[in-house]
Amino acid sequence: MLKTLESHWVAAKGVLRYIHRTLDFGIVYTNSCDVILTGFSDSDWDGNVDDRRSIIGYAFSIGYGVITWSSKKDNTISLSSAKAEYQAMCAVTCEAVWLRRLILDAGEE
Repeated sequence: MLKTLESHWVAAKGVLRYIHRTLDFGIVYTNSCDVILTGFSDSDWDGNVDDRRSIIGYAFSIGYGVITWSSKKDNTISLSSAKAEYQAMCAVTCEAVWLRRLILDAGEE
């Protein structure tokens, strides 16, 4: 038989309080004629001094709503900030091509 600990109740109440305070938050998607895909990317080359791997991040939005995002530690060690930015741009370009094809397949241009 599982025994419920006091720490479980404290954690559950914390989650419920968070949900209650954020009910009005959200992303609003509108039905507009213009489908404009916008992307942003960045990399943090010297963020981790222990393993020297950069963190690559990007986000894409259509209108005012973010539809996809990613933030992950790179698999390789970059020897310069330019190489870290190049690797971030490669990741964001792959995502942009995939999203563009998805939008075209959905019937939007």
